[in-house]
Amino acid sequence: MPHGAITEVLPASADEVFRIIHDYSRRLEWDTLLREASLEPGHPQAALGAVAVCRGRRRLGGFALRTVYISFDPGRVAAIRMINRPTFFDRFAATIRHTPIDASSSQVEYKFDFHARPRWLGWILHPIMQRAFAWETRRRLRALRQFLAGQGSTH
Repeated sequence: MPHGAITEVLPASADEVFRIIHDYSRRLEWDTLLREASLEPGHPQAALGAVAVCRGRRRLGGFALRTVYISFDPGRVAAIRMINRPTFFDRFAATIRHTPIDASSSQVEYKFDFHARPRWLGWILHPIMQRAFAWETRRRLRALRQFLAGQGSTH
């Protein structure tokens, strides 16, 4: 299955970064990939079992991914897997791991894996989608870094 891992050092604690990333009321303040981000009714905040809906920008196809949190350990790690099947996606999963560096900085590692559909086009779709995911993930994490640097502490 195609996969990738992107890391970024961020100017905030692991706890703070975790809160910002999983705060869907603030997600569009920094996330360069999305034009919509929300949690489904019954889930007032991100947590294990919560279902999120994230719709990408039109330039990236505008796909909406419904994902469920399959791991949620605040300040450390969260993982999701896709539960719908939008165009070109058979499977998608991602993990965000947070590692403290010191009191005011941390490292985030975003790992993803996916499988394209239709499967018979995987030979062409996988390398294109893998490059696009890696590029966009780097862009998103850099935007998050700039957002955190510009706002100071969120406490």
